[in-house]
Amino acid sequence: MAAVRALRSCNRSLGRWVGLRQLGSCSRIQILRSSFPKKTPCGCLQQIPQRSLRTASVLNGKIVQFKLSDIGEGITEVTVKDWYVKEGDSVSQFDSICEVQSDKASVTITSRYDGVIRKLHYNVDETAYVGKPLVDIETDALKDVAPEEDVVETPAVSHDEHTHQEIKGHKTLATPAVRRLAMENNIKLSEVVGSGKDGRILKEDILGFLAKQTGAILPPSPQMEITPPPPKLETSRQQQKAKAASIPAPLIKPVVFAGKDVTEPVKGFHKAMVKTMSAALKIPHFGYCDEVDMTNLSQLREELKPLAESRGVRLSFMPFFLKAASLGLVQFPILNSSVDENCQNITYKAAHNIGIAMDTQQGLVVPNVKNIQVRSIFEIAAELNRLQSLGSTGQLGATDLTGGTFTLSNIGSIGGTYAKPVILPPEVAIGAIGKVQVLPRFDSKGQVVKAQIINISWSADHRIIDGATMSRFSNLWKSYLENPSLMLLELK
Repeated sequence: MAAVRALRSCNRSLGRWVGLRQLGSCSRIQILRSSFPKKTPCGCLQQIPQRSLRTASVLNGKIVQFKLSDIGEGITEVTVKDWYVKEGDSVSQFDSICEVQSDKASVTITSRYDGVIRKLHYNVDETAYVGKPLVDIETDALKDVAPEEDVVETPAVSHDEHTHQEIKGHKTLATPAVRRLAMENNIKLSEVVGSGKDGRILKEDILGFLAKQTGAILPPSPQMEITPPPPKLETSRQQQKAKAASIPAPLIKPVVFAGKDVTEPVKGFHKAMVKTMSAALKIPHFGYCDEVDMTNLSQLREELKPLAESRGVRLSFMPFFLKAASLGLVQFPILNSSVDENCQNITYKAAHNIGIAMDTQQGLVVPNVKNIQVRSIFEIAAELNRLQSLGSTGQLGATDLTGGTFTLSNIGSIGGTYAKPVILPPEVAIGAIGKVQVLPRFDSKGQVVKAQIINISWSADHRIIDGATMSRFSNLWKSYLENPSLMLLELK
């Protein structure tokens, strides 16, 4: 009996030293060894190592603070535009987490981990800072988690670029819109076979995969990406539409008085405009104005519009303006240049990346059409359609908004005849186009005729561009628009 009591005392003492605790339900055990008393009270145990037991659930399900990565170009803060997830949602690697808006572009942030969203650190329209936690993710498994000091931030994905990802050895190529569609339907991109170029996963691939899972019957997808022309409307409906278009929309919206002042921070594109226009004040501007007879170009455009619409492209005057400007820049390359901060060196740009000032809900943005010198008017029109569609929804990417060499602003689309455009540094010239007006003018025989007139207002950097150069360029640009057939001799 004495021996039994001594053994029980030993076990109680051993229990106190070991300190066994139930920390989780996981069956995986980690054993940590440390020193232990050489002898128990009964003298029956010697040099037995202490074994502290704890379950792997301390690490399994670890909360990782997912930080906002460096988007580049000196951007330190962004505005959260939209969350694609909410607290409690499960996410996989490369799933879209949120969309953020910098002062340059809109980007989509993707996840690096498989796990569950536990906390969103920002609400919509709040400012998030680079290097600060964006969301907290509880990881699904230990293998998904790197040590806290080794956590790498997810790269920002621009809307205008297709994203290349590695998922378990499988390379996927898809746009953020396609990724979001897959996320909303709980589809892993690694399981979808892409039918696009280089295996790119298209929207049709996601819908087809979903149909196989659910047994739904989907209509056949079109073979061409160009949309067919819209069907002709009935005559009575056309008349109603024309009548409605003749009634001007009210310019003044109903005003609701809040009764108190409202203060909000300058952010997004407005913040970019503050920075750009502050730099533009350092440039000595000079202006030059003229008018252009658009009668011949209007007739040509009316002839080409049905053909462009049959190919799914809306044809406006702007592609002609851009192409004529590019042809003029070939003759006057100084207008397609940039200068350094101290105006000691001039860089003549090989590409004609002409920007188009757009008025959007997010503010003024200036995307540019790349390499106009090698594009046809139809190609320019198609690219303009794409930029306008992205701009209206705030989806313009950094590539679309950077790299401009010359700018045109179609202020006439809103109203007004003349303007005083401000140069966008490091560019050296900009033009503002007024609205089309039907005005009386004299023809070559001295007869008064109706003419479609626009006004052009140029601004140039007077440090390197003189008035004569600007005038000659404007006259050449004007001649191409007033006599569109002249452009045929220069088109490539």
